[in-house]
Amino acid sequence: MQSPTERTAARLLHLLPRERITRALGKLTEAHVPRSILDPVLGAYSKAYNVNLDEAIVPDGGFRSFNEFFTRRLRDGARSVDAGEGVMVSPADGRLDDAGAIDDGTRFFIKGREYSAESLLASATDAQAFSNGQFAIVYLSPRDYHRVHAPESLEIECVRHVPGVLYPVNDFGVRNVPGLFAKNERVVVLGRSPSFGRVAVVFVGAMIVGRINLYIPAPERPAIGGPIAEREFDRARPKVARGDELGSFSLGSTVVLLIERAPDGSRDDWSTERLGTAVRMGEAILRRRST
Repeated sequence: MQSPTERTAARLLHLLPRERITRALGKLTEAHVPRSILDPVLGAYSKAYNVNLDEAIVPDGGFRSFNEFFTRRLRDGARSVDAGEGVMVSPADGRLDDAGAIDDGTRFFIKGREYSAESLLASATDAQAFSNGQFAIVYLSPRDYHRVHAPESLEIECVRHVPGVLYPVNDFGVRNVPGLFAKNERVVVLGRSPSFGRVAVVFVGAMIVGRINLYIPAPERPAIGGPIAEREFDRARPKVARGDELGSFSLGSTVVLLIERAPDGSRDDWSTERLGTAVRMGEAILRRRST
């Protein structure tokens, strides 16, 4: 049951000009700032959130903006990508918030809230591939490394940018905004894996996240409230290996994974003991086993 304070905060959240606030802060994070100002701020931020900059690639002359810091790359060897067969790895550093089954109506539940693959992917046709499949959620906090990687080797079939709206994706937002992940701005990367069949990697934007950046061929970012932008690859489909970069968030957000149903004689086992705990990009979070 909500407390009076949380009910009031939830009402205020719906009234805030969330898109305008996010766009303004996005421009601020992309602005070049003198090192005499930026370095002390980033140092204090890193200390407060326990950010390990020793594993990051720092540009010559240091970071020039908040966004360069938030979307920093890692040094070679900073993450180990599990190379096992029948393994799907975490696409990002973050918290494995939830994982489980999708029913034959493509519905699934995240922390008690009902979702459908159709609403999340913005496509009834694509959703059917995930009937009786599996889902997982990885939440990236502001302290995490913000690049998103391929959870498995994929041949990319489609990249879809859904304008949506912008609510926070923290625990407060999930509790107070029904269908949050299917309402927010998001980018859907649909691909096919040799081990897992159809896979969807969904970047979910959020309030204060200035931008979802993609490092693979993609459509132009549509305006908030505008039409969906989509790029399909019928031929010469881009291919990414497990652990390759797909994109990044300018600040913390969420990645949702959808996986096609395991074939008869196989089952998918999530690392359920890791639910609610920190995971690192490249760590195995699902294994497909023969029954």
